[in-house]
Parts: sequence; structure tokens; C-alpha cells
Amino acid sequence: MPNKNKPYIVGICGGSGSGKTYILKQIVKQFGEENICVFGMDNYYLDKESQTRDENDVVNYDMPTAIALDRYATDLEKLKKGGILRIKEYTFNNPQAEEKWLSIEPRPIIVVEGLFVFFNAHIREQLDLKIFLDVEDIIKLKRRILRDNVERGYDLHDVLYRYEKHVLPSFLHFVLPYKGMADLIIPNHKNCVLAVEILTNYLKTKI
Repeated sequence: MPNKNKPYIVGICGGSGSGKTYILKQIVKQFGEENICVFGMDNYYLDKESQTRDENDVVNYDMPTAIALDRYATDLEKLKKGGILRIKEYTFNNPQAEEKWLSIEPRPIIVVEGLFVFFNAHIREQLDLKIFLDVEDIIKLKRRILRDNVERGYDLHDVLYRYEKHVLPSFLHFVLPYKGMADLIIPNHKNCVLAVEILTNYLKTKI
């Protein structure tokens, strides 16, 4: 029987464009805000001035050093113990975006999501279920173009440059090597409806 007083922590990892956001939305729909909370890693990006730059002086946001991983791990621990977090929403370096503060409260199920949730040992050790989204590189690139170029209006050359120089190397060095640590690997090349259904049914037993 699940421990009703202790939240069940699910970690979802995968490369950029692997479908983490889509799967999260599908899972959250099934539970409602009273049963599940999403603790995303994006809101822990460091400011632009603190980021590493490549040989062409382009900021690399795809390194583990781009995110305050230790603070994220500590906040996850607080959330597990019943604490409420107040964090500033990350606006993807959009200077026109209005500053917004988020309040994250613990729920029976806490979903931890981000590129490096398996890379950092302090985060990884707190996970009850580790899920890796497995997607071919060409499909991830297509999704990245659709998201960054079409939806966010980023220059296509910049999107392709970052994918080749930052995104793919980071995935190969800091994400893919931890695939073997996953409890569940979900192929998400086309759709993962059945996998989401099975996962949802399993998580319902943890509430």
C-alpha cells in the first residue's frame, strides 16, 4: 500500500523535443490540481550573465551549469516534506514578459521534469519512478524547429546552430548516458497514448 503521507515523486527526463511537456499535460488532465503538481526545472535557469558561452560567444543554455541544480534539488526536498515553494517564472529571456511568481504546493504526486533530473545525484536519489522519453534525433530537431522558429519566432539559423553546437552535444554527454537508470523508457516517436494510459493507471494506485 502507498504511504498516503508521503508524496510519490516521478522524474521525467529526455532530450529537447522528446515530448516532456506534452506527456505532462496528458497526465495532469487525468488527476486534477488537487492530486498532482508539476515541478519543472526551467524556472531554475540562471540569468544570462551567469551562462557559459561557446567559442563564437553564443550563450549555451543546454549545459548543466545553466541551471541552479543544487537549489532545485534542495527545493524538491522541501516540497517532499510539505513545504510550499515560491519561485520566479522563467520567461525564456523575453524582456517584454511580465514578471510572475509561482506558488508550488506539494501534492500526492509530484512530477519532476527537466533535461538534467537524472544527471544530478541529489535530484535522482529523491525519485520514486524515473521515466526516460526516447525519441530519434531527427524528430527532436523537427519539434525544436516547430517550437522555437514557428511558435517563438526565433531565427531558423540560430535554432539550427544551437541544436548542432549545444543541444545535441549536451544530450549525448549529460542526458543519454543516464537512460539506463530509468525504470521506464517510453518511445515517443509518433504518439504515446497507450504508454500514458498505462502510466496514469499506475500512478492512480499511489494516491
